[in-house]
Amino acid sequence: MVRNLLVRGMLAGLVAAVLALVFAWVFGEPELGRAIVLEGAHVGHAAEEAAEPEPFSRAVQSTVGLATAVGVYGVAIGGVFALVFAFAYGRLGALSARATAALIALGAFVTVALVPFLKYPANPPGVGDPDSLRERTVVYFALVAGSVALAAVALYLRRRLAPRYGGWNAALLAVAAFLVAVTAACLLLPAIDEVPAHFPAALLWRFRLASLGTQVTLWAGVGLIFGPLAERVLTSRYAPAPALPA
Repeated sequence: MVRNLLVRGMLAGLVAAVLALVFAWVFGEPELGRAIVLEGAHVGHAAEEAAEPEPFSRAVQSTVGLATAVGVYGVAIGGVFALVFAFAYGRLGALSARATAALIALGAFVTVALVPFLKYPANPPGVGDPDSLRERTVVYFALVAGSVALAAVALYLRRRLAPRYGGWNAALLAVAAFLVAVTAACLLLPAIDEVPAHFPAALLWRFRLASLGTQVTLWAGVGLIFGPLAERVLTSRYAPAPALPA
């Protein structure tokens, strides 16, 4: 059964990645193109001539490259999503397969995408110091790992508090503890603000909204597509055997 769920999770991730790719192409790609043009105009032609030629053209990066990256990412998170579902199903209360998948997708989006985005939002080309790239990468993934770990602690806390306070109250207390812990982690991590004065605020805002919308589309797609597929697997697995004729 886990193998069947894994295959369906990867399929759901791939389909969700296609939906996210369409969203990114429609809403994010124009803003990315404007940011690249603005960056080139600010750097100047002399720096462009001195720079080494890119191994792939902009057209290849925005089509084949983007589709490949999003597809591989979608298949990967779809497989991980299926494994998490296989572990969590039946442990989150009397939830159906679709409700469990939707809840896991919501939790994954909050911990993996939303929390890091609120502290370190996505930046288009022309924003950010290249010398601080390593530092920004380290603190970003540190926040992702910390958010996931705190979410796991919150789930454990909810299970421990449920017998005493009830399922609903225990869930509220666990969510509150998660929010407090995440807020503290965000305050402790260094703030990084490297937006140059010449960069248009409207362009930055639209790019960041498109980036967040792509993540919403991806995780919503995984949860909503995987739920029915998992339900079919579980229904066929636990369906009663037909009665033999007398």
